[in-house]
Amino acid sequence: MSQLTFEQINSAVLTTLIKPTPRYWRFVGLAFVGILIFLGCWAYQLSMGLGVAGMNTPVHWGTYLINFVFWVGIAHSGTLISAILFLFRAGWRNPIARAAETMTVFAVMIAGMYPLIHLGRVWVVFYMLPLPNQRFLWPNFQSPLIFDIVAISTYFTVSSMFWYTGMVPDFAIIRDRAEGVRKKIFSALALGWTGETGQWLNYSRGYLLFAGLATPLVISVHSVVSWDFALGVTPGWHTTIFAPYFVAGAIHSGLAMVLTLMIPLRKLFHYEKIITVEVLESVAKTIIFTGLIVGFAYGTEIFIAWYSRSIVEMESFWWRAFGDYDIQYWIMVICNTAIPLLFLIKKIRTRIIPLFIISIFVNIGMWMERFVIIIGSVAHDFLPNAWGHYSPTPIEFVFMLGGFCIFIFLFLLFAKHLPSVSMTEMKELIHHEEEHHEH
Repeated sequence: MSQLTFEQINSAVLTTLIKPTPRYWRFVGLAFVGILIFLGCWAYQLSMGLGVAGMNTPVHWGTYLINFVFWVGIAHSGTLISAILFLFRAGWRNPIARAAETMTVFAVMIAGMYPLIHLGRVWVVFYMLPLPNQRFLWPNFQSPLIFDIVAISTYFTVSSMFWYTGMVPDFAIIRDRAEGVRKKIFSALALGWTGETGQWLNYSRGYLLFAGLATPLVISVHSVVSWDFALGVTPGWHTTIFAPYFVAGAIHSGLAMVLTLMIPLRKLFHYEKIITVEVLESVAKTIIFTGLIVGFAYGTEIFIAWYSRSIVEMESFWWRAFGDYDIQYWIMVICNTAIPLLFLIKKIRTRIIPLFIISIFVNIGMWMERFVIIIGSVAHDFLPNAWGHYSPTPIEFVFMLGGFCIFIFLFLLFAKHLPSVSMTEMKELIHHEEEHHEH
């Protein structure tokens, strides 16, 4: 990577912003069609009621909240790569940090949409807002659902500011090479950036501040999401391991999504010299680590259920593994713990196709994990006469696929209209590598 010059980095990134090809618009159009179908199903649910979903007694939490937890987890990788690895000065984060930050912002937006879908009558969300009203209705601030609103809105605000701050110097580079309306747009986005020493000093301080703010949010936000479950007495939920368990799982799924996005981006935009195999290999090594933590959490859950000698807890975990949802349970275990161990083999973690395939398996496994946790507990509660079976309806599958369509649509628009690799951070990395070679 040190063989690249500053001008080559500028050229490689700015080339991606030229006029899109017909193939690009076909992908955008396909994603947009998926969004229209998604909106049509939402309109149908609003007119017919929440009964069109498969949720019913006793399973009142279905795929809507499974998708919510899944997308919040995806959002965590951006903060991990951009903030935590920035503080540790891990050089391999620089080529993929921008796309990971973007992924965070879009994933949080999509995650926030699913509780509104799950609410059914979305207009009653007004009564959750702490505003004076004639009915003297106030939200219950002791509810973990209110914790979610506060945590995720804070996370979205900090992540968006962190994302935008990092792009300001790159906007100035585009501004200096643009013409007409495009020049005016990027002039406004660049906020008068000239590259003076004082501006760089303030930029470095601000970026470090946002990294420091974002780092505890990785732990706090998904811990708060886990309390939605852990503060209840439902079997399989009421456990203190949920906070670290959810955080590790979030980072695990987020890193897998980074590989899933970066590999096609690398191919389509010819970023082979910037997003090198070594960078992808470093992500794969981190996935091994998070996969081991997730596997340890699975084992701890089962051990604590057995050690507690609670008949209900033991029965709940036995049913997860060998009951109606045993296929989903074993998909979860294999995809999240066993398959990532293939990255221990160097030939696998340094080849593009195996990297991409394994990342897909991890994403599938992490979605199944949320399914097993949510459905596996509420469908098999304390009373046998209240047990039930849940199957998602086609409407729910459309909502799930619609979330991916929105994510792909937004990411495609971003990658073609804004710099998908941070030119500033790439130049810093090359500068540090050159200094290291000199010494």
